[in-house]
Amino acid sequence: MPTFEGMDEGEVRTVSGRQTALTLLRGPFRRQAWLDTAYLCLNVPLGISAAVGVLVLLTLTATLAVTVVGALLSLGLLLILVRVMTDVQRSRHLAFRQIAIPPDERDYAGRGWFGRRVTDLRSEGFWRQVSYHLLSAVLGAGALLIGLGWVAGVTLSVLPAYAWWMPIGGPYSTDLRLTLAQIGFFVFGVVVLLATPLLAMGLAEADSRAAQALLGQNRRLQFDRRLSAVGASRAAAVSAADAERRRIERDLHDGVQQRLMSLAMNLGILRTAHPDLSEGAKLAVQDAHEEAKLVLSELRDLVRGLYPAVLDDRGLDAALSGIAARSAVPVRLKVDLPEQRPPIALEAVAYFVVAETLTNAVRHSAATTVDIDVRLQEGVLRVQVSDDGRGGARPGGGTGLQGLGDRVASVDGTLRIDSPSGGPTTITAELPCAF
Repeated sequence: MPTFEGMDEGEVRTVSGRQTALTLLRGPFRRQAWLDTAYLCLNVPLGISAAVGVLVLLTLTATLAVTVVGALLSLGLLLILVRVMTDVQRSRHLAFRQIAIPPDERDYAGRGWFGRRVTDLRSEGFWRQVSYHLLSAVLGAGALLIGLGWVAGVTLSVLPAYAWWMPIGGPYSTDLRLTLAQIGFFVFGVVVLLATPLLAMGLAEADSRAAQALLGQNRRLQFDRRLSAVGASRAAAVSAADAERRRIERDLHDGVQQRLMSLAMNLGILRTAHPDLSEGAKLAVQDAHEEAKLVLSELRDLVRGLYPAVLDDRGLDAALSGIAARSAVPVRLKVDLPEQRPPIALEAVAYFVVAETLTNAVRHSAATTVDIDVRLQEGVLRVQVSDDGRGGARPGGGTGLQGLGDRVASVDGTLRIDSPSGGPTTITAELPCAF
């Protein structure tokens, strides 16, 4: 394949034109052109017979609608015809175009033979298949034109040679007018012969696309199923992460935290029970005691950041009350939730939204008051945190809001940040909640 590096625009056009001309000249001799023709010609009897059968049975069904038995018989024959012809057409596409068309999925759960047939008739996929079999008659007519193009192109192209072999004075004499006519037929035949492979390729591609759209699974339904699967997978990942955080919190609380608490208590007892220690020993015990208490405090903060145990035990209201009580700035908290608790995953997200935004208000915005409003309305858990600080909060600004947005999005929620320079700042999370 030639490359265009180092060529000017005129040279590139020349090479491209030469390639196009060679492609056109090779068209009638390419294997794919004849495969496309065979693929289309096979659809002539298949498409026309299927379309005629479908039209006849639909007409019979409408005519015999007054007689239930006759209409049911016609519909049964229509089901059989459509199923058989659909399988045949799928085999044709697989054999000639290497296109595997999967069957559409139908829910037959809990249905008997008659119920499954009713499901077939009511399914959108069945009527898409009917549409393709009606369309295939039109595609079959186009295939006839392709076959006619091959015959006409070859015949007209060899016409001058045939005339040259005719005896003098025969139907094709050496008369000038007849010679010009022969040349005209030859040129027209060559044009038709070169154009037919392109038409066959275009019609074959149209047939393939129609078959994939009408004989296979509904792309919108496939997309919805994939989207549902992705949503379920994401929800499972979020639940698994929350469960892992709860496990780590329990392990730290019941293990390391208890040991540190015991160590701090023992050091405190040592300080008070042995006043006769040397000054160096007293100082060492005092430093160790203070360090143990500091580590214990940091571990408690870490445990609360991983997953607050009170959220599992007493719910979102109690967990948020604990955050508000520990806040370094005054907090006005309002929680309006029903008795039935939201899903634990949503409670966790709401808790971390409040915890992160409250931390930002204390550390970055110089706020003097914070208002927290949490309520469940019309199937949406709405969390709003407002402060009177300096504003200017932006995702990605080192305030953790980007990660908070990702956490909210993990449960299909939305996070809105309204924080103009000079304040105030209002952060609102809306989490879809279905009990």
